[in-house]
Amino acid sequence: MKIQTQVQLKPFNTLSLNSVASHYTKIKNTDDLLSAIDYAEQQSLNLLILSGGSNMLLPEHLHALVMHMDIQGIEVAAEDALSTTVRVGAGQVWHDFVLWTTAHDMFGLQNLALIPGLVGASPVQNIGAYGVEAGEFIQSVHVYDRNEQTFIDIDASDCKFSYRHSIFKDDPNRYIITHVSFKLLKKADLKLNYGDLKTAVGDNLTAENLQNQVIGIRQSKLPDPAEYPNAGSFFKNPIISQKAYDQIALQFPSLPHYPQPNDQVKIAAGWLIDQAGWKGKKLNMVGMFHKQALVLVNYDNAALHDVRAAYHAVQQDVFAKFNIALEPEPVQFDENGMICSH
Repeated sequence: MKIQTQVQLKPFNTLSLNSVASHYTKIKNTDDLLSAIDYAEQQSLNLLILSGGSNMLLPEHLHALVMHMDIQGIEVAAEDALSTTVRVGAGQVWHDFVLWTTAHDMFGLQNLALIPGLVGASPVQNIGAYGVEAGEFIQSVHVYDRNEQTFIDIDASDCKFSYRHSIFKDDPNRYIITHVSFKLLKKADLKLNYGDLKTAVGDNLTAENLQNQVIGIRQSKLPDPAEYPNAGSFFKNPIISQKAYDQIALQFPSLPHYPQPNDQVKIAAGWLIDQAGWKGKKLNMVGMFHKQALVLVNYDNAALHDVRAAYHAVQQDVFAKFNIALEPEPVQFDENGMICSH
């Protein structure tokens, strides 16, 4: 393990925010992890876990030890007549892993193709797209428990997966994810009931075509972070009561919505943002993308305060029009590497 000092994190976060870390190291295995934890304790530094950098808002200066997860590897852990379980390193690129599963006739994750980030981040916010969530196929999450100072496996049933949520968000400083195990199907069960996916797939009902269509749709709507630095979908789709939806629908009958359990309704944040006039609109160096209103873009070397000003303005305008509070998806950190509120 090698500790570097005064490291610029701009290349390591997809929103391309300037952020200099006082201490930085890459974690390639569990020995590196334990050494980094010891170093941080000796130097009285907080730990900041850096994965693919696609879901974080970083300050300009960080006094912390940034641990950049780079644990690789995919191995088959178990198999039966219906499924195959694979154990995947936290540093594996998520999209590459999805492509690998399809190439090896393992099914379930195709709707999640082209989501940015690394495998280790997938359980944290239970990533999802086009009617599928990662938690549906996660069997267990392998972590270092900082409270107990040992490595443990957490069964999916104990992860409390819900929409963009898990125990890893409830207690962000306790667990460091090293591997994730997925139980994948041997026979494809295509999920096509979300948005324009069914039309795109057409009559070619194969997992590979589904995956390709998801990739095509995402590429047509979402900006490449290399060209337009962004953090993907910036706001969560609000979940409101059926009664609240019915009231809004009287005035806005075209509002896209998706029924949820317990008499609730999920509504499209991107539509709300578009209707509030923010699609393609900028505030100084930051704005909402012209092809997808849900994506916040750093157009010109913006800092965290620029991003905050823009998304707060979006929240205010949406609330004024619909009386709905939008919640940002990215996690925000303070200068000591601790998660802070928006």
